[in-house]
Amino acid sequence: MDVLDSVVIGAGQAGLSASYHLQRRGIDHVVLDADPTPGGAWQHRWDSLTMHDVHGIAALPDAEPPAEHDGRANEVVPAYFAGYEHEHRLPVLRPVRVDEVTDAGGGLLEVRAGERRWLTRTVVNATGTWSQPFVPAYPGAASFRGRQLHTHDYPGPGAFAGRRVVVVGGGASAVQLLGEIAPVAADTLWVTRREPVWRTDDFTPEVGRQAVALVEERVRRGLPPASVVSVTGLAFREQEREAERLGAYERHPMFTSIEPDGVRMRDGELWPADVILWATGFRPAIGHLAPLRLRTAYGGVQLEGTTAVADPRVQLVGYGPSASTIGANRAGRVAARGVAAWLDRAAQPSMASSA
Repeated sequence: MDVLDSVVIGAGQAGLSASYHLQRRGIDHVVLDADPTPGGAWQHRWDSLTMHDVHGIAALPDAEPPAEHDGRANEVVPAYFAGYEHEHRLPVLRPVRVDEVTDAGGGLLEVRAGERRWLTRTVVNATGTWSQPFVPAYPGAASFRGRQLHTHDYPGPGAFAGRRVVVVGGGASAVQLLGEIAPVAADTLWVTRREPVWRTDDFTPEVGRQAVALVEERVRRGLPPASVVSVTGLAFREQEREAERLGAYERHPMFTSIEPDGVRMRDGELWPADVILWATGFRPAIGHLAPLRLRTAYGGVQLEGTTAVADPRVQLVGYGPSASTIGANRAGRVAARGVAAWLDRAAQPSMASSA
């Protein structure tokens, strides 16, 4: 079996950026993508999410960003990614869902997907978080007679018309979805574990850099990555002003339990509900890396830049501070540099024998 210099897992923004920079360096690699079509997680977003809603998309390396318009994000971004793959002739294989990455000995890693496998000197993991929605275990959840769903499966505001909806979560997704749901729902209830932090100042580049630096510090210490918005705070957009007027953003503390017909609040009152929408975020999709034992005792993967401290053959992009379109581009470049550095080191007899 041929040995590749690198295997990139995932063809979202971070994966495409990494592939572009690997190709520029002449590093032999393939990109394995679980989806049958280009677009990464964007192709799975809800239909009502427009390009106006997402504040634009950072341009991929050596490319212009998508043209400004109000088209659906789940169409515009996938088309942009598809054109980029074609224009730069990136070596993307799909659909390939990676099951695990293991140490193959001799300094090599083995990437397995069903009956297929690849031997490689390095791996760039760019699987993001979309495939790992997080829903906390809560007393009585199984007894609820209404509908429960996660942001991952959000069908658009029409599904909530005339319904009593509980939205759980203190992040940007909860704010955005309440903005769509509140004007059509019979009533909404917003509950969070902690008081939301609202940003009153402008989101300047300096504020963004400070937020990313704080998330970088967490992954440098091996802690699970926090979202950037947990550092920057929340802000209303114009399209959420109607929900604000309706009182949708009056925050309530978490309910104590879920019952068949609603949620039991801390004061003992039952809030009748038809739907519970869990806007409770995502976790990094890195279960396939478990055989490499990259996680620290704190539960995260310790990184220096994008390099896994526990195994420098592995680069993580779209993880922690690079889980954004701008951060993903930079991480792809840094990861390619990390791959090249490892290949140079591994070419030395002493390194190759000790890997």
